[in-house]
Amino acid sequence: MKMLPRFADRDTAAGLVSALSDEFAVVENPPYIHPPYEVYPLSKGCSTLSRGLAAAVMDMDGTTTTTEPVCIHALDTMVRRASGRDADPDWPGLDHARDYPHIIGNSTTKHVEYLVRAYGGQFLPDALRRHYIAAAAWTLGHGQDPQRQREVRSTMASLGVGEMAGDARFAALCREDFPGGAEAARLLDTLDGEYAGRFSCGGVAALTRACIDIYYQRYHEVLGAVGAGRGAEMAHAVLGGKGGHLIGPMPGVGVFLALVKGLLGTEAGAFAEMLAVRLDGVPGTNPPAPDKAAERMARLGAHFQQHPAKVALVTSSIAYEARLVLGEVFRVLREEIPEWPVDRPLRADLLEAFASPEVFYDGVITATDSSEIRLKPHRDLYSMAMHELGVYPEDFDCVAGFEDSDSGTIAIRAAGIALSCALPFAMTTGHQFRAATQVCPGGLPQVLLEHGLFLEGF
Repeated sequence: MKMLPRFADRDTAAGLVSALSDEFAVVENPPYIHPPYEVYPLSKGCSTLSRGLAAAVMDMDGTTTTTEPVCIHALDTMVRRASGRDADPDWPGLDHARDYPHIIGNSTTKHVEYLVRAYGGQFLPDALRRHYIAAAAWTLGHGQDPQRQREVRSTMASLGVGEMAGDARFAALCREDFPGGAEAARLLDTLDGEYAGRFSCGGVAALTRACIDIYYQRYHEVLGAVGAGRGAEMAHAVLGGKGGHLIGPMPGVGVFLALVKGLLGTEAGAFAEMLAVRLDGVPGTNPPAPDKAAERMARLGAHFQQHPAKVALVTSSIAYEARLVLGEVFRVLREEIPEWPVDRPLRADLLEAFASPEVFYDGVITATDSSEIRLKPHRDLYSMAMHELGVYPEDFDCVAGFEDSDSGTIAIRAAGIALSCALPFAMTTGHQFRAATQVCPGGLPQVLLEHGLFLEGF
């Protein structure tokens, strides 16, 4: 048996592990965690569910919802602000090919750490400090997540400006609206000048902590506005006037959820045409003929009506974010259900079932459940989901996991789940999905129409 050399770096460890088998994964820890990496044996993967589906576990951003553009926008804003480019219309922003594979699917800490390493040489100390103070004031004055506020106070102390939290001028800044007017600018100028000499932000770990607070300020500002009914305004700001919901269900999510929970019965066959439209022109898809697709959906609906599956959502977002996002997703689904091709009594039952995420899901596991430590690609969140659902290792071959990123598919397999399905979308097309046992570029419509949810005989 080969042994890793003591204090081996991640690349050395990865090389040695791959020499043993491709059924292991080397996963980096955040910069403040020892050891710097973990080695995980992956489950014996499978591409079909020979014993049926007992549970489905699903990612949130990019798999269940369309929120990845908001995350990317907030990360881009963070880099712009830290490098003094927040008002520079000529800077093209984050690079899709180079940056996106590293800032989608992992924890916020890993996303921000990557950007600190990639762009930190361009950060301007004065710009970083000023935007950090503004972000801290917004979070403490307007943020709605107590854990995030505790993190901000802890980070302020670690950066040498903890006493600013007790400064009356900072308290006044916290009460200002953002973006503020002349008074907010005056307060920020005063605080920035007075605390400049005490602000210490050297090294990757410290820069990452500071930039996380800048990122979250913008992310929570956008989510809060959507939750307050200003979704159209935020969609214009983030999407550049392209239209559509800023936060909404990914294609086929509502039908998938209703189907596996046994709500559709044989009426599921009526959704075949609606799902097939989503596969038009998508490379790598091969849906069956319309009559075969309708028959398959009807059989799936009848099967899950007799054998409903449990469903859990598993996300590296914190609980506050998940509540806001899922609340908006379910609101949009309730708007869509009246147009679904089902009879009126079933429509009423569906509206009741989708009343809220808390009612619908059998489990919702967030970064808050692991204190924002050991998130994807670590296995912990999916292991928590299995425990919450009451599914034990002897039945992990009856579970399907759905993710849109490399790190998510690794986390599924590292947790012992055999079927790890990648659902790539525009922002994750550069991911390799080596840990996935199924890759469906057509998303959940392809999973249902083409693969029969991977059930044998369907």
